[in-house]
Amino acid sequence: MSIFGIVIATLMVAGTGLLIGVFLGAAGVAFKVETDEREIEVTSALPGNNCGGCGFAGCSGLAAAIVKGEAPVDACPVGGAPVAQKIASIMGVEAGESDRMVAYVKCSGTKDKTTVDYEYYGVKDCKMLQFVPNGGAKTCNFGCLGYGSCVKACPFDAIHIVNGVAVVDKEACKACGKCIQECPKKLIELIPYHAAQVVGCVSKDKGKDVMKACKIGCIACKMCEKVCEFDAVKVVDNIAYIDQSKCTGCGKCAEKCPRHIIMIP
Repeated sequence: MSIFGIVIATLMVAGTGLLIGVFLGAAGVAFKVETDEREIEVTSALPGNNCGGCGFAGCSGLAAAIVKGEAPVDACPVGGAPVAQKIASIMGVEAGESDRMVAYVKCSGTKDKTTVDYEYYGVKDCKMLQFVPNGGAKTCNFGCLGYGSCVKACPFDAIHIVNGVAVVDKEACKACGKCIQECPKKLIELIPYHAAQVVGCVSKDKGKDVMKACKIGCIACKMCEKVCEFDAVKVVDNIAYIDQSKCTGCGKCAEKCPRHIIMIP
């Protein structure tokens, strides 16, 4: 190939590259999506865990929703009040006050308190136990299975299996909700960090059946309901519930409970 041919080929390649560059630059300007500067600031203020506990696809998704007014400034469960204050300042609004929430496992059926129907040697995963007889080895069909699906789901190392039951470290918990989604028994719920009393059971079996399966389970005797002066305790479907918005923490329900299933979380 002659020098002239090489020069022509080089100029053609360079010209093509220049045309493509001009086209891409023009397209970038024409189709540019304007980003609200507040969205960038809010994203920076968020913790960056991208846990999804807020219900959005990561921190950037939440930031966009907050700026659009589709989510409150305190929507991040991980950041809590400090992050809510920062975001409120960015958005020029009041953050308001909100109680810190933590996860709580509503089961107290540890190995020394529950009975089992057989020895299980299969896969150590709670979700897999729906395929085995009785939904697991424990006689109680409502209690914690103890194989740690929630432990694996927690991105903050805030939940561990202790004596056969999942226990939440409330200091480490960020209320992201991952464990709640993972638990096949639906045993875990978010409660106020300062909750005074909780019922550590969800069994809806009749009292006599509960006593056969667990030494501590709720037998729906209604003693807690009768003694509560603030209408905060109700027994529904054979299980006691505490309305945390009404509970004053007087402790009378816990004192009266013959099964000692009402306790400080």
